[in-house]
Amino acid sequence: MQNQQSNVPYRSEKKIPAAILGILVGWLALNKFYLGYTKEGIIQLVLNVVTFGAASVIPFIEGILYLFMSDKQFDDTYVYGKKGWL
Repeated sequence: MQNQQSNVPYRSEKKIPAAILGILVGWLALNKFYLGYTKEGIIQLVLNVVTFGAASVIPFIEGILYLFMSDKQFDDTYVYGKKGWL
């Protein structure tokens, strides 16, 4: 009996929602909170207040980077690896 692997490509459940949150409402740090990074989310919120919103470019860039990563790379880095920042 052979162990058959399915030909279904690897899919991340969190990549697209995290990317959309980073791009559209990154100033609220929702992408960080969605991924379970509470400390980083609070830091992002504080940075946005202190810089009058200028720091919201960080989650915007993160959201774009998420989209260009493979699903496996995203999960390995942000879901399992718990890398909080770029």
